[in-house]
Amino acid sequence: MRRAALLVVVGLLGLALTACSKSSADTFAGAVLPKPYHAPSTELTDTDGQPFSLADSTDKRLTLVFFGYTHCPDECPTTMATLASALLQLDDADRDNVQVVFVTTDPARDTRPVLRHWLDHFSSSFVGLTGSLPTIKKVATDVGVPVAKGRRLASGGYDVTHGTQVLGMDGKNKIPVVWTLGKTAPQFAHDIHQMLSS
Repeated sequence: MRRAALLVVVGLLGLALTACSKSSADTFAGAVLPKPYHAPSTELTDTDGQPFSLADSTDKRLTLVFFGYTHCPDECPTTMATLASALLQLDDADRDNVQVVFVTTDPARDTRPVLRHWLDHFSSSFVGLTGSLPTIKKVATDVGVPVAKGRRLASGGYDVTHGTQVLGMDGKNKIPVVWTLGKTAPQFAHDIHQMLSS
């Protein structure tokens, strides 16, 4: 009786160890939304000064969208570096089907040259968008991202409160997936490949 119980415990322990040994990238890391957002056609402006809307100006099978600002001390540069690293982990076919769009939440300081220079630290392929703050807030609200001017800093500047999720927009201008803060480059690369393979 004891031997049978011991075998059951050993078997369960083996299953647990197998599950724990799997990489976090083995499962889909993004959150699938029960009701996808629809990308708005509201026009912003890219770093070349051209009109750009999430609904009408994206031509890839998957577009990753992040709202942030260049003076952000932590989440924004970390997220953009993670996305840049994730793209490098994809094969050429997948990489060619992905676009990354960064929408500034601080247009007063993030001029087009500032935005372009900052994004180039991560990838020259990343698209940077700006516009009036009310227009940016409208676009953000339409896709479920909160944006608000934050507290004034001792340095004389200020921070900007914004949602930290990365939005996954498909080729039909729907946003069915979001990734919350803290996802790794391998997790993004895995999910991107899964989405492009489906």
